Amino acid sequence: MKFAKADGSFPKFRKHLAAFDLLIFDEWLRDPLTPNDAREILDLLDDRFRQASCLFASQFPIKDWHQKIQDSTLADAILDRIVHDSLKLTLKGESMRKLTSQLNAQGKEEPS
Repeated sequence: MKFAKADGSFPKFRKHLAAFDLLIFDEWLRDPLTPNDAREILDLLDDRFRQASCLFASQFPIKDWHQKIQDSTLADAILDRIVHDSLKLTLKGESMRKLTSQLNAQGKEEPS
């Protein structure tokens, strides 16, 4: 979104995103959302609200999302659109990357 805004192609990019039935936000809120970023996300969510799906994958529990959005009014609006009409799935256990690593705890390759 930032690149599209910088090069002037944002309106075209936004139309392109609207064509997808599902948008995936991976690493959602890994970095805090600035007020400008939050406004863009809110507009995007408004465009899709009850029209198309979004999937949010985050390492943070939903209860911690609000504090990761720097403008509390925008945080309220964004979370209102996400939380109330969603299915929530909380995963537990070890990371699949850890479980499927070819290296053991000592940093050596596992025997085949």
